[in-house]
Amino acid sequence: MMYAPLHQSWPQFSRSIAALMAELGLDKLNLPIDHTALRVNTVQAADSLRSEFEQRGKIISNNIINGRPILIIELDTPLRLNDNPIDCVELPYPGNKAYPQEGWEHVELVFNCNAEDCESLSQQLINVVPSLAAVIAGKTDITVKMSSPKGDKERLANPTIAFKKHGLCVKVHPHGIKAVIASET
Repeated sequence: MMYAPLHQSWPQFSRSIAALMAELGLDKLNLPIDHTALRVNTVQAADSLRSEFEQRGKIISNNIINGRPILIIELDTPLRLNDNPIDCVELPYPGNKAYPQEGWEHVELVFNCNAEDCESLSQQLINVVPSLAAVIAGKTDITVKMSSPKGDKERLANPTIAFKKHGLCVKVHPHGIKAVIASET
């Protein structure tokens, strides 16, 4: 997996993600897109992308999450999804799971709220986008996963709701990645 194919696949990925955000009703909230994430299946691919991204930005976090390194790279020139700049890329090193397709996998949106757990986050989201109640209840073809991923040094609770459909994923959480990184110190 090299940078050039990723760059070429970004327009299609961003259109597909924008369509999923619209289907969820999240597009109306104009939430900041915190970062986008990749999936790779080999350490060699991750190392290659790390090297290429370091030429286009700087690593602002190299943390162990769920037993594997995950890098956050702040880009010199943000990616764009519609009118939204995305200035960070998450590059997880592979774990025990092989992905059917390598490349862009998800975006993460910041829903500024005081939620400290997934139940509170889902209720606050439903309050502003009532149609999400059916999605979160599992009554649609969109898969929902709630989690509270945490790096070894993180001190900021950042519950996450992931909405998945057709190999795409939109995640929503209350704090941006830079705030989470800042909590590590």
